[in-house]
Amino acid sequence: MNSSFWIQREGTRPDLLCGRSADYPVLETHFIMLVFSTIVFGGFLKASIKNSQVLVLTILSLSGFVLGQLAYNFIEIHKIVYPLLRTPSFSLYCYFLPLIIFMAALDVDFYILKNVFWQVLLTGIISFCTTSILIGYVVLEFNKESWDLQSCLLFSITLGVTDPLHSVNSLKNIGISKMYIDIIKGESLIICGITSIFFGIFRSNTIHISMFRELHVVVSLCLDICGSIVCGYWCARVIQFILADLFSNTLTNVILCFSLAYLTFYIVEFLGMSGIVALTTVGLNLDSLSFKPGMEFVITKFLIMFSSVFEHLIYTFFGIVIGCGEIKYFSLHTLSFMLILFATVNLVRLLTVMLVSPILMQLSYEYNWKWGMVIAWSGIKGVFSLLLAPDVHNLAEQTIESPQMFVLYVQVVSLLTIGINSHPMTESARTLGLCVISLPRQMAMQNAIQHIQEIIQNTVTLFKTEKMLTNVNWTLVEEKAMIEYTIPSDAAQFSHVSHDEKEEESPTDEVLIEGARLHVAIIQMSSFEKQCNDGILSVEAARILIGATKSYCHIQGKFMTIYDVSTYARARSWLIKFKNMLTFFNYSKEEAYYFLCGNNKFMNIAYKIVFSEEFEYTGHIITLMYIYPMIIHLWPMARKLNGPALMAINYYYVFLYILEIALKIIVLKRKYFQRYWNVLEFFILVIGIVDIFCIYFVRLRPDNLALIQSTVIIGYFRMMRFIPVIKIIIPILINAVDVQIKKRLSLMYCITKGYVKSQEDTKLLIKQISSRESIYQKLYEILETNKRDAVKELGLIEHEGRDVVVALKTKQAIQSVIAKALKHLTFLWSRGIIDKHEGVEINKVLLTKIKSLNNFPMAIPPPTPDKYLHNIVWLENKHVLIEFFKEKAKLAYFDYGDIICKEGEMPQGIYLIISGMAILHSSPPTFGIDSSIMPKRESQSMFTEYCTCGDIIGELSCLLKREIEYTAICETILQACFISLEDLYEGFDVFWPSLEYKIWLKLALSTAYQYFESSLVDEDLKFQKCVTLNHAYVETLSSYNEMIIDNMNMKFVIIVYGSVIDTKTRKPYLAPYIIPKTCEQVQGTSDLSKLLIILASEPSTNINNSATAIATERSGTTKTEYNWKKSKLKIGSHFRKGY
Repeated sequence: MNSSFWIQREGTRPDLLCGRSADYPVLETHFIMLVFSTIVFGGFLKASIKNSQVLVLTILSLSGFVLGQLAYNFIEIHKIVYPLLRTPSFSLYCYFLPLIIFMAALDVDFYILKNVFWQVLLTGIISFCTTSILIGYVVLEFNKESWDLQSCLLFSITLGVTDPLHSVNSLKNIGISKMYIDIIKGESLIICGITSIFFGIFRSNTIHISMFRELHVVVSLCLDICGSIVCGYWCARVIQFILADLFSNTLTNVILCFSLAYLTFYIVEFLGMSGIVALTTVGLNLDSLSFKPGMEFVITKFLIMFSSVFEHLIYTFFGIVIGCGEIKYFSLHTLSFMLILFATVNLVRLLTVMLVSPILMQLSYEYNWKWGMVIAWSGIKGVFSLLLAPDVHNLAEQTIESPQMFVLYVQVVSLLTIGINSHPMTESARTLGLCVISLPRQMAMQNAIQHIQEIIQNTVTLFKTEKMLTNVNWTLVEEKAMIEYTIPSDAAQFSHVSHDEKEEESPTDEVLIEGARLHVAIIQMSSFEKQCNDGILSVEAARILIGATKSYCHIQGKFMTIYDVSTYARARSWLIKFKNMLTFFNYSKEEAYYFLCGNNKFMNIAYKIVFSEEFEYTGHIITLMYIYPMIIHLWPMARKLNGPALMAINYYYVFLYILEIALKIIVLKRKYFQRYWNVLEFFILVIGIVDIFCIYFVRLRPDNLALIQSTVIIGYFRMMRFIPVIKIIIPILINAVDVQIKKRLSLMYCITKGYVKSQEDTKLLIKQISSRESIYQKLYEILETNKRDAVKELGLIEHEGRDVVVALKTKQAIQSVIAKALKHLTFLWSRGIIDKHEGVEINKVLLTKIKSLNNFPMAIPPPTPDKYLHNIVWLENKHVLIEFFKEKAKLAYFDYGDIICKEGEMPQGIYLIISGMAILHSSPPTFGIDSSIMPKRESQSMFTEYCTCGDIIGELSCLLKREIEYTAICETILQACFISLEDLYEGFDVFWPSLEYKIWLKLALSTAYQYFESSLVDEDLKFQKCVTLNHAYVETLSSYNEMIIDNMNMKFVIIVYGSVIDTKTRKPYLAPYIIPKTCEQVQGTSDLSKLLIILASEPSTNINNSATAIATERSGTTKTEYNWKKSKLKIGSHFRKGY
C-alpha cells in the first residue's frame, strides 16, 4: 500500500514549503474567496485576451507573486493564503492532475497510437533519459545553490516532462494531421507516466539514488507499470458498462465520468501503483462509441472547462508560493540560470529528435526530417512539471534554504516554452508544408462548397414560389447567402504558380486515388458510427470496424476489404478447432449400443449395468473420493503416519477399477479397445497393478535403492486416475464453445452487414471526393468489388449458422421498429401533442424493451419453408395470394456446384432462396434493348452477383417468357422454394392484372435504386407506399406508342426496361436512364418498354426538402452518373441482380 498517499511521513518535508508559520489562530474561511476570485479573474482574462494563453498565465502568475509578497509582509493577507501554504504538494497533485491527464488521454486516438506505439515509446524513453542526464548535468554545473545530486536528478526529470495539452494546442488550429498530434501527445503521456512512477517510488519508500542498483526496485517498477495498465483497462470496462445504461441522463453520465476518473486514480494510488498510467489507459480505451450519441461532446466541453480552471488556479497558487518566500535569493544569476535552463530544454529536445530520427525513418514511412523539426519545438512544459516541482524539495536528501526556487525555475521555463516555442513550431509546420491541404483535399472541399451553393440556390428558387415571400428582396438574399470561401495561400498546394503551370503540375491518378482512399476511410468510419447510433450495428462490431479501418488506413494504396476486417477481428477458426478436438475426445454412450446379448441373462444384466448412468457416475464419484488419499500420499509427513491406511485404500481402488473394466470387457469384448477412453482406463489399471507389485517387492527387499526409487516414481503416476473425470467436463466445454462460436458468428455477420452498408453509403458520396472521371470509375470498381465480396461472406456465414443469423436479424428488426417508435415519440413530444410526463413514461417503456434485448436468445430455429412466402414483396403478405402459391410451390434442393439455371435456356419458374448461396454469371444485361440500337460493347466481360436467403432468381425472365440472361451456380448447399412458370401465370390469370403489375413495380424500383440511388436518396420509394398511395407507378410502352410527360406532376421519369426516343429531338434514351426535364413526349422503340414514374409531392411537403425539390438539379447529375454506369455495361465488372 502506498502510505504516502494518505499521510505525509514525519521528517520527509518541512511544515511549510516556504513562508513563515502562522502565529495566530488559523481561519480557512477566506481561502475559498481566494479560489473563486482566481477563477473569475482568470475567466475575465481569457475572455479579454483570447489569442494568447501564455499572457493569461503570466498575468495570473505575477498576480499570485504580488499576492504572496503582500502575504509575506502583511498578516491580513497571510491569513488568506496560509491554508494554501500548509497544503501538502502531493494533495495539489491529486486534486488537479487526474482530470487533466484523463482529458489528454481521452483526446488521443487509440488506434493511431497503436500503429506507432513502438516509435512513440522509443521516443519517450530516449527523451526521458536524455533530459534526465543532460539537464541534471547543466544544473550541477551552472547552479550556484547547494543542491544535492538527488535534487538535481529529480529537478531534471521534472523539467523534462512535456505537457500533453500545450505541446499540441497550437498545432490543432492550423489543420495539421491528427496522427502527428497524437504522436506528440502520446510521447508526452508516456513521459508523464514514467515520471509519476519514479516519483511514486521515491514517495513511498524514501529511497536514495544508490538503491536503484537493487533488483527489487526494478521489479517493483515493472509491476507498477503492468499493474497500473491492467487496473486502468478494467476501470475503463467498468466505465463503459456504466455509461452504456440506456436510462442514464446527461447529468448522470457527466458526474459518473468525472467521479470514476478520480476514483480510479485514488484506488490505483492506494494500491501503490501509478494513477497517472491507469488514467492514461482509461482515456485511451474510451472512444466515441463508449458514450451515448452527443454525450462525448458534452463531457469534452466539461473537461476543457475544468482543465482551464485548474490551470489558472495552479499558476496562481504557485505564484503565491514563490511570492511567500524571501526575495533575497533572487539575483542576476537567477535570471541567467533561467535562460540557460530554457536553452538547455530546447537543445536537449533537438538532440533527442536527432537520436531517434534514423530509427523512426526506418520504422515509419510517415516520419521525415520535416516532422522532426516540428517535434524539436514541441518540448513545452506545463502543469505536470509545476505540480511535481515542490516534491523536488520534499524528496531531497538535504534541506535547502530556498525551496521556492525549484518552483520558480519550473514556472518560468514553462511560461517561456508556452510563449516562445509555440510560434516557431507552427511556423515551421506551415513553412515545411506539413499543414498544406493536398490537391485531392482541395478538390473535395471545392466539390463540397459547390454542392452547398447548389443547395442554397435551389432553396432560394423554391422560396421564390411562396406567396408569403413575394415582396422579399431576393437579390439581397442571394448576395448575402453566397459563400465565398478560398483556401488560404499558405495552406494550398501549388499556390505560388499560375493557372497554366498548375495544370501542368496537376496530380496524377495515383496521387488523387491515395487522397480519395483516405476520404473513403473517413466516410466509412462515419457510416459505422452512424449505424451504431441508429442501433443497426452493435458497439463491439462498430469498434472492430473502426479499428480495422484505422489500422489499414496508414498503408498506402490499401482499401480495406472484408477479409482484412476478418483478419483484424481474429477469425473463429481456433474455436472450431478446439470444438473438434473436444468432440473427438467426447465420451458418448450411444455409440456403444451395438452389442446384441441374446438370451444370456448374465450378459444382459452386465449390459444394463455397464451402460447405465448410475454405473458411470459411481466410477466418477469413486475417483473424486480418491482426491483426499492422493493428497495424503503426496505429503511426506502425512504419508509416513498413514502408510497402512493408504495401502488399503489403494488396494480397494484398484479392485473396483478391475471390476469396472472386467464388466466392460465381458460386454464389449474386443470392441472395448476401439475407444480411446477405454484404452486409457486399461493403461491406468496396468499402472495401478504394477504399483501394487512394486510396493510388495519393496517390502520384501527394503535395501534395494533402485527398486525404492522406481516405486516412488510409479506412485506419482496415480494422479493419472483423475484423467477420466475429464469426460464429465468435456460436454460442458463443448456447450460453452458452441455459445462462443454462435457469438462470433453473430458478431461477424453484424460486422459484414455493417461493412456492406458502409460501401453503399460511400458510393453515394464518391462524386464529392473527386470530380475526375477516371478516379470516380476506379473508386466505384473498388467499392463494388469489396461489396460483392462482403455479400459473399454474408451468404457463407448465413449458411454456416442459419439459426444464429435468424436470431440476429430478428433482434435487429425489433431494434429498428423500437428506434422508429422513439423517433415518432420525439416528434410528438416536440410538437406538444403529448406532455413531458407522458413522453418520459412512454420513453421508459420503449427503452425497457430495448434493454430486454440484451437477454435475447443467441439462436432461433429458422422458419419453415412456407413462411418464406411472406417475404416475397409482391405478395404483400396477403393471405389469399400466399395460400394460392403455397399449394403450388415445391421445395428444391441443390448441392454445391449444381446449376440452377443456364444462360440462354427458357425459364422453368422462379426460385425463392430459403437457405444457402448462389453465384450468378452473365454477359452484360440487355435491358430489352433492340440489338440494332444497342451500343457496341468493347468487351464481353462476365458479370457476377451473389444471391442469398430471401433473394429471388428468374423473375424478369418469367415475366417476359424469354431466355435467361445468366447462369446460377450453387456456392453452398441450397434450398429454394420453386414456383413453376405455369403456376405463376395461373396466378396472373386469377389475380389479373394486379399481380403482374406489382412484380414489374418491384423490379422497376430495384433497378432505379441500383443505378440512381444518389439521385433518389431523399425519395421514400417503399413498395407498400407506392402500391397504396400511388407515389410511383410503372407505365408500359409498346413499339411506336407515345406518352406525354407532365413535368409539373412527374418528378422523375426513369426508363428501366427497353428504349424510347424524344419525339421532338429524336434523341434515344436506353434503359436504365432518367429522362431529362427538357423532354415533353417519348415514343417506344422496343417491343416492350417500362417507365417508372415518380410523382412530385405536394408543395407543402416539399419546402423542407430543398436539396431535391428542384427537378433541374437531377438531370445533370444523373446523366453524368449514368454515362459512367453505361460504360460499366460496356467493359463489365459486376452484375445487376434481377436481369
